[in-house]
Amino acid sequence: MTKLRVAILISGRGSNMKALIDAARDERHPAEIVLVVSNRPDAGGLSIAEASGVKTLTIDHKSFGRGPDGKRLFEAALSEALKAARADLVCLAGFMRLLSAEFVGDWRGRLINIHPSLLPAFKGLDVHEETLRAGVKLAGCTVHFVSPEMDAGPIIGQAAVCVHAADTPDTLAARILEQEHRLYPECVRRIAEGEISLGGDGLVRISQAGGGALSNPAPR
Repeated sequence: MTKLRVAILISGRGSNMKALIDAARDERHPAEIVLVVSNRPDAGGLSIAEASGVKTLTIDHKSFGRGPDGKRLFEAALSEALKAARADLVCLAGFMRLLSAEFVGDWRGRLINIHPSLLPAFKGLDVHEETLRAGVKLAGCTVHFVSPEMDAGPIIGQAAVCVHAADTPDTLAARILEQEHRLYPECVRRIAEGEISLGGDGLVRISQAGGGALSNPAPR
């Protein structure tokens, strides 16, 4: 079986990265993790990836300077590394850099992200605080194709949890994170098996074998 070659971009602890690596350890899983790239040399996820036998690379965005030129040079180095690894799919896992429209366009349909809300609600940062402030009763996470606009790309899958009256941002985040670790590998699996793709019209295509949109886990 030819496996989908997956690269992961991180900036921090890499918990979703670890979930993807752990899932790929199963010989039956249709994807393999070929590279982990961090834009921060102190990212905790690098040591986790190395301990798992995954090749790692640091491309420090600060070394390219500030402004548009620095961003362009950083993304050029990043894209070169991904192409050298022959990555078929790039997964953002806590990658704290906004990518340019040019980079996103070059990797269109091959670049996905996970966000800790039920998009299109609560984009950006401080998601759990905003969720509790809004008083919603359901929260969750979303895997989506990346678009030039932040947290706005076509949705691949979502998982929901109930919001409890006694929740704090930390308790809600922990419960959502459990679902992130389940949802992200499942979405990658379905992309690798050809069940899910991005059409030329910007809409997500789900094959009949895919059985429709990903179902939510039972709320807890």
